[in-house]
Amino acid sequence: MSADTRRIALLQMTTGIDPAANAAAMARAAEQAAGEGAVMLFTPEMSGLLDRDRARGSRHVVPEEESPVLAEVRNAAAKAGIWVHIGSLAVKADSARWANRAFVITPTGEIAARYDKIHMFDVDLATGETWRESAAYQPGEAVVTVDGTPLGRLGLAICYDIRFPALFEALGQRKCDVIAIPAAFTVPTGRAHWHLMQRARAVEASAFVVSAAQVGRHEDGRETYGHSLVVDPWGDVVLDMGNESGLGFAEIDLARIAEVRAQVPSLANRRPIPTS
Repeated sequence: MSADTRRIALLQMTTGIDPAANAAAMARAAEQAAGEGAVMLFTPEMSGLLDRDRARGSRHVVPEEESPVLAEVRNAAAKAGIWVHIGSLAVKADSARWANRAFVITPTGEIAARYDKIHMFDVDLATGETWRESAAYQPGEAVVTVDGTPLGRLGLAICYDIRFPALFEALGQRKCDVIAIPAAFTVPTGRAHWHLMQRARAVEASAFVVSAAQVGRHEDGRETYGHSLVVDPWGDVVLDMGNESGLGFAEIDLARIAEVRAQVPSLANRRPIPTS
């Protein structure tokens, strides 16, 4: 392994309705990931609770400072000495609605960054599935990057955000080395667009994309697509975890970022787009 190469771990989950069980799974993954040489663990969107019965799920949605899931993962990160990106947790926000919030945790258990999902998934699918994320969640209002990680500058997005190029334009302009896009993608949209959009976002930003995903049939009855991915800045797939839950590993060669940006300097060549 070269000096520019970092080993990372992705936890592909079938998150259920018991936050304690989900937290324990993440804690075990942090320990295993560190033991196998990973410098950072990535988990999916809604790692702590996936329950479309909002009346039932609401009993477990608390402010972040009261979250037992967040506390357990912070402790696990500190015990294992590993960075952890929690794809997101549902937490109570300042308003009547919740936040779909990602956390970046240091190897000492501190919170280095938070990101609230900006784009809400409100859609009626041809399968009959209806999703109304905005009914429970308030959208975030800030683009978030975090420096000082072993992967360089890390940009944060969540799931449905991937369909909105302006966010990734902003992350590209900030010269992110890696962009995390944790997800709970539906099966129909996953089959159609998951790989396509992940590879496009990596190419546009000339950055690695790391996307830990939910997978399979969940306790609440929904089904998610899986295929947690690591994509390099050229758009090549480094890791595809398929449709089984578990822990996957990938090697990220940070030198590849500069190589690609030299070959295709799209970030440097961007110009303002006329509006008229």
